[in-house]
Amino acid sequence: MKKLIFLSIFYFCTFSFFAQEKKLTGPVFKFDKELINYGKVDYKSEGKRVFTFKNVGTEPIIITDIKTSCDCTVPSKPDKPIMPNEKGSIEVVYDTSKSGGFSKVITIFSNAKNGRVMLRIKGFVAKK
Repeated sequence: MKKLIFLSIFYFCTFSFFAQEKKLTGPVFKFDKELINYGKVDYKSEGKRVFTFKNVGTEPIIITDIKTSCDCTVPSKPDKPIMPNEKGSIEVVYDTSKSGGFSKVITIFSNAKNGRVMLRIKGFVAKK
C-alpha cells in the first residue's frame, strides 16, 4: 500500500514537472469586453462606442471583414495588422435616430485562431 501511494505521488509530481504551459501560437484576440451596454441614450445623440482588444498570440492579427446584423450599426476596423502584444480597437456607431430598444451583433472575421468573433451592443434610445 505504501508503494502504491509513493508511486502515485511520484507520478503526479513527475507529470506536473514535465507539463509545459500551452502557448498561444498564431494570432489570438482577447477582447476587454464582448458586450457594450449603451444603457438609455437620448434620441439623435452620439452613438459611437469602442471595443478594445489585445493580440495575445505570436503572429499579427489581420481583420479581413466586419459584418453587422443591421445597417443601423456601422463598424470601422483597424487599417493595419495588430502585432503580438499590441492593442487594437473597433469603433462602432449606432444610429440613434430610431427610438426604442436595440440589440445588435457585430461579427469580426480575421486570421486569428478564434477567427470569427461576435460582439454585441444593446441599449435603449429615448423618444424625442
